[in-house]
Amino acid sequence: MPSTDPSRHLPLNPRVFAILTVLLEAPAHGYRIKQEVEERSDGAVTLDPGSLYRTVARLLEDGVVAEVPAPRDEADVDARRRYYGLTPFGRELVSAEASRLRHLLDRAELQPGYAGSRSGE
Repeated sequence: MPSTDPSRHLPLNPRVFAILTVLLEAPAHGYRIKQEVEERSDGAVTLDPGSLYRTVARLLEDGVVAEVPAPRDEADVDARRRYYGLTPFGRELVSAEASRLRHLLDRAELQPGYAGSRSGE
């Protein structure tokens, strides 16, 4: 059984974190996840179908995501599509990773010579 302590799963792979942040907003099917990740990252993060579905399978196995019914407001519902949504544990995991990244960024900003430093304001 997977650990229910989110910190045991950190740090997340950037692609995994990107997938999970898409699912924070609403359940989605694989192709929509791929489109959203690429759009939100301005193309910096790409997901080929093989790696996307391997990752989703692992997230399902770990209890991070679950298959869910198609959203009622989905305009192009296709019965062949599988929709994925975050589990409560998945939401905790995204939150834990966001906190971890925020802490790292805060520490970096405190370092002398940080390019984004606001010293002198």
